[in-house]
Amino acid sequence: MAYKIHHLNCATLCPSTRRLVNGEQGLLSLLKKGLLVCHCLLIETDQGLVLVDTGFSLGDIASQNWRHRLSFTAFQAKLDPAECALSQIRALGFRPQDVTDIILTHLDFDHAGGIKDFPHAKVHVYEKEFVGAALPQSLRQQYRYPADLISSHQNWMPHRFEGERWNGFERVNVLSDKQYDILLVPMLGHSIGHCGVAVSTSDGWLLHCGDAYFHKSEMVTGDAELPPALNAIENMIEYNHEDRIQNRDRLAALSIDPNNDITLFCSHDHDEFQACCHQPRLLGRLAV
Repeated sequence: MAYKIHHLNCATLCPSTRRLVNGEQGLLSLLKKGLLVCHCLLIETDQGLVLVDTGFSLGDIASQNWRHRLSFTAFQAKLDPAECALSQIRALGFRPQDVTDIILTHLDFDHAGGIKDFPHAKVHVYEKEFVGAALPQSLRQQYRYPADLISSHQNWMPHRFEGERWNGFERVNVLSDKQYDILLVPMLGHSIGHCGVAVSTSDGWLLHCGDAYFHKSEMVTGDAELPPALNAIENMIEYNHEDRIQNRDRLAALSIDPNNDITLFCSHDHDEFQACCHQPRLLGRLAV
């Protein structure tokens, strides 16, 4: 049976202008709103649906919580209930309870908020990130992770690094059977336990890089052509600058290596999201 991999935009963010956020040129780019997505994956498997990152929950969008409203205002979030993962899963003909597993790149609001819409799913995350959210060690960390984040779900599955490697990165084997591999790939720096998620397909690997980088230009020129608003955001919210840059540069080298079969993308680049939507993949087992 063929198992589809769906690319979902689970929240649209429109901060600043198209030039400062997307790098678009021309005078009109100064008048257009910026355009960022929250790129998530919905993976069909023989055991149920796997969701990689979630975007906002329906409850988040309706909430009057000051933290939610401040975040939405800062990033000019579109707040369309139809974009929530729960709504899109229903639109595809599935039921919410069909989602058996959620794998999170990290626990920032725009990546993990939607777990509340799937209370029966197992939520997989790198242990360092889970502990960082559960026991924040600074005021900055306390603000980053909502106080009720961990208590909002009962089925957490923190994972430890167990010594295996994947294309030069540490690897945590999250979901695997005879038909497919789905891996957490630690890429620390943006947050204390930030990870990418690698998915085996019938035509190579997909690597969801989360917020290890924000814009496709970083895979070619590093910071040199990074739109200034994104550069400011990345530096403002990073946990460790040295680790973030090191992992970003490792991804850039991986992206141009002609000897691999990896398609990588980040969470927020609109053009990368569109390209992935036009290149559908099926889940498939590959040798590591």
